Amino acid sequence: MMYNSLKDLFVEQLRDLYDAEHQISRALPKMANAASSTELKEAFNMHLDQTRTQIQRLERIFSDLGMAPQGENCEAMKGIIKEGDQVINAQGDPNVKDAALITAAQRVEHYEIAGYGSVRTYAKELGYSDAADLLQKTLDEEGSTDSKLTKLAEGGLFAKGINEKADRR
Repeated sequence: MMYNSLKDLFVEQLRDLYDAEHQISRALPKMANAASSTELKEAFNMHLDQTRTQIQRLERIFSDLGMAPQGENCEAMKGIIKEGDQVINAQGDPNVKDAALITAAQRVEHYEIAGYGSVRTYAKELGYSDAADLLQKTLDEEGSTDSKLTKLAEGGLFAKGINEKADRR
């Protein structure tokens, strides 16, 4: 990989995010299936719909650039999802497992927030205002999803929250 320009970095990072989003779109149904909480299942399914829209946004940006979105493998997301798979396959108290699923999902969100924040900044610097606007929409969604996951864990959508239900035994 060679970075001869900010555009090179921008395109490489967009391709990395494109691969990451595809990996996430395959992982979310498994996470929803593994969750015991109806609210958590719904949150994962809602984020799957958002992820599909985010993939379309990335495809639009690549189309506007006259480039193909493929070409990068997001090794970081592969590792984060591998850890998430361990949670999916774990046994034990369903409330504790739900808390672990939230942790795994927030790791995904934080990676995406970092990536989208960077590429949005690059797009602005490069004068790609349409791309920057699309990337900002995705960045806003990722932040909102992270906040919703926090509320699930802390009790915003539950009487006591998943983490309280997951006794401190």
